[in-house]
Amino acid sequence: MAIYELDPVDTIAVAAVGEPGQRRFFLLASGSGRTLTLSCEKSQIQALIVRLHQMLEAQQIETSEAPIPMASEPEPVPGDPEWQIGEMGLGYHEARQMFVLVASQAAAGEQSEEAPTANDAPSVRFWLSHDQVVAFSKQAESVLSAGRPLCPRCGLPVDASGHPCPVMNGARPIF
Repeated sequence: MAIYELDPVDTIAVAAVGEPGQRRFFLLASGSGRTLTLSCEKSQIQALIVRLHQMLEAQQIETSEAPIPMASEPEPVPGDPEWQIGEMGLGYHEARQMFVLVASQAAAGEQSEEAPTANDAPSVRFWLSHDQVVAFSKQAESVLSAGRPLCPRCGLPVDASGHPCPVMNGARPIF
């Protein structure tokens, strides 16, 4: 299995391409003389953000509510993805005081000669400082929130054509 190390990461960001509701998501990173573009699912980024917040709290790392000033950087533009992320893992290395994000390629549904098996699928380790994790989390949240607005009643996405809200037809309880 090929394992790439971006140790340390110079930059890491999330990018979305397409119209809300039809967007494709990408994880972009550079470091150690390499630049990577990996495609991923929105739900993977959402879960990663939740886990990052949990780990920051567990490590008692302060995250200010004030936005981190961006040096008027343009939105990251993804190139062609090297592969689709299948699994992500997150850890904290106490001795180095760094976070490590591991992304592995998705296993193909049907095995072909070109598709990697689970044992030889490539993966990459992104080593991130505390500040990078906080900045990445905020940047990823801003990309995710730029999608479709959420219905105030049920929390589901609202399309431009309307929204058949389940709360209004009695199918979903109000909290």
